[in-house]
Amino acid sequence: MKRVIYIFLILLLSNNISNGQQQQTERVEVKGSVLAKESYVPISGVAISTDGGAYTETNNLGEFKITVAIGDELVIRKADIETLRYVIKNDEDIKVLVAGYDGDSVSKRSASKSGISMHQSFLDSAIQYKRENIEKSIDFISQSISELGANANKKELAKSLSTLGEVYQYYQQYDLAISSFKDAQSANKTTRTALLLGRVYILNKDFNNARNTLVPLLEIKNMIPYQRTELYELLGDAFKGKNEINTAVSYYEEGLKVADKNQITPKVTDLNSKIADAYAKVGRTVEAEGYFNNSLKLASKEAPQRAIQEKEKVADFYNDKSRYDEEIQLRKNTLSELNSLPAPIVAQKSNSTGLDSISSQRINYKIGRAYIAQDKYEEAIPYLEKSIVEAGLEDDLVVQKDATRKLSELYESKGDFTKAYETYQDYVAVVDTLYVRKEQEISQAARFNREISLKQSRISGLEQERELSQSKYDLAVTEQQLVQESVKRQQWVIYSLVAGLILMGVAAFFFYRSNQQQKLANNLLALKSLRSQMNPHFIFNALNSVNNYIAKSDERSANRFLSEFSTLMRSVLENSEEDFIPLSKELELLELYVKLEHSRFPDKFDYSLDIDENIDVAAFEIPPMLLQPYIENAIWHGLRYKETKGYLNIEVISKQEDCIQIVISDNGIGRKKSARLKTQNQKKQKSKGMGNIKKRVAILNDMYKDRVDVAITDLENDGSGTKVILTLKKD
Repeated sequence: MKRVIYIFLILLLSNNISNGQQQQTERVEVKGSVLAKESYVPISGVAISTDGGAYTETNNLGEFKITVAIGDELVIRKADIETLRYVIKNDEDIKVLVAGYDGDSVSKRSASKSGISMHQSFLDSAIQYKRENIEKSIDFISQSISELGANANKKELAKSLSTLGEVYQYYQQYDLAISSFKDAQSANKTTRTALLLGRVYILNKDFNNARNTLVPLLEIKNMIPYQRTELYELLGDAFKGKNEINTAVSYYEEGLKVADKNQITPKVTDLNSKIADAYAKVGRTVEAEGYFNNSLKLASKEAPQRAIQEKEKVADFYNDKSRYDEEIQLRKNTLSELNSLPAPIVAQKSNSTGLDSISSQRINYKIGRAYIAQDKYEEAIPYLEKSIVEAGLEDDLVVQKDATRKLSELYESKGDFTKAYETYQDYVAVVDTLYVRKEQEISQAARFNREISLKQSRISGLEQERELSQSKYDLAVTEQQLVQESVKRQQWVIYSLVAGLILMGVAAFFFYRSNQQQKLANNLLALKSLRSQMNPHFIFNALNSVNNYIAKSDERSANRFLSEFSTLMRSVLENSEEDFIPLSKELELLELYVKLEHSRFPDKFDYSLDIDENIDVAAFEIPPMLLQPYIENAIWHGLRYKETKGYLNIEVISKQEDCIQIVISDNGIGRKKSARLKTQNQKKQKSKGMGNIKKRVAILNDMYKDRVDVAITDLENDGSGTKVILTLKKD
């Protein structure tokens, strides 16, 4: 009997504890207002936050609504009032009276009290229409800016521009959104606007600017926990976009700590999911699956549509890893849950989540596709057919097109060509319909962009008028200051002398810089002149080879040589204006050139081109036509006069991580013997190709800090053969 009573007491105690926890975590919506104690003037723009991460601001009537948990601490902040704190005990309305608040002085900082009130009303209307009608939303923002007048309150102007940026972001006009957020920051810097700017940079795939915008925010000490979590999340997104996964995960984990500590449940789910994404991106499947399991459990405790969204994300992960059975099971569960929800709850805007829109027809299509990947055609057919029917009912032409094509391919794989043909005809019909639809969408998008441009022009005009008025005001102030300072002319004599000295220093600096620029221009001109000499020299030598074939009446060889020579010349001319080209392209040109020379002297030499496999050839650059004269000399002055068949070797070897060597060696007669064989006329004329190369290397090393070095030696001790070693460094 005592044991029964003991068990009963334990059950009763645990029930009381669980009820206490439920009461403690019960979330309610609290309404309130913030007023001046003496005059009961409403105070707008007051930041209302909780230690649980919730955040809002008072409207122009001083009112606010916020969702909190019983026991949360409410923090009330504004620049010109003392920070207040209040512990939530129930869901009753809250009235906050601020002692010593001077409403008149606040209104004097703006155009007028009624103007600020109307400004806020227009902004509220713009936010209301943001998701329904962009034209109305932008019109209300224009009116809010007009209401501020010429000498606009910077803070209120920033609110208008920030709201405009949010509207553009919602409609994926990211460039316009970035411009608006920048203007808002110029008017009045806030953490919220900086976070919005960072987010739109990420959406626009501009991850470097996102990082540069967000990293300075880490220095802010008293940031609201929700904003701190959002900051770490956005930094993680930016570094993940740059493929710096370890850094991205570290920021996600920091955000997860803040979200856990402050019980910001939605962000805990999101960050677990994003960490899993990051690990999956680099193939760390075990870690990714662990975090996906966490996100699935957490999402199951949130709204049904969030749980469905996360399940589809994990199912896509299973698909990427070819785990089709798990994918199919998870999608079937998602499909069951999706069908139990009312349609308005399921609907979502795909561009706000970055995921495919979740619909029954799309899930059925993906299940069918997974079955096909397993060669389970009979199981796939019902799901594809259902996807086609549902897509037709929902007018989802994209899914209908994909599912119809997949079904046609399935029938073809089964050998049922009649059904495959019938289904393919359906697919063609859907594609035609989709093509017409896309043309209509393109036309609508063009009209939409024109309207947006007109609205933006109007806002820009208002901003220019405001800036012009501000400039006139600044000019008047400047003139007044000049009148007041006219009595100080004696002091200006001293200032003028100092200024003269500074100007002399500036002039000397500009003179020095001008000389440097002139030197650079001369170098560029010299390089251009040398390149213009290189191309005719190369063409002349190549045409000599063609002439030799014609002299031998070898028409076929001449035609083939000319065809390959034209290919080579096209590439040479394309690169003739560049100081450096990729080494891979230069090696391709060299191989083609050596092939042409070998076709002329097949009995004189063989050749090989050896490239170290550990070298990333695409990472190095080389001046165009730099190697060709050395190879030309090796063939024409070394190998051509050799009595036996010679060998030409071109080798690319790694010297250091950022340095390679290109070695051109031949076992020809050598430089000394070649010099003795030259005619008297040849001795008088120096090789233009080699002379130009030396000049080009000298100029380029002067401009680019010794990136290229050339050394020429005999291959053998007896003076036979030649070895050219060209050292090339990365930029």
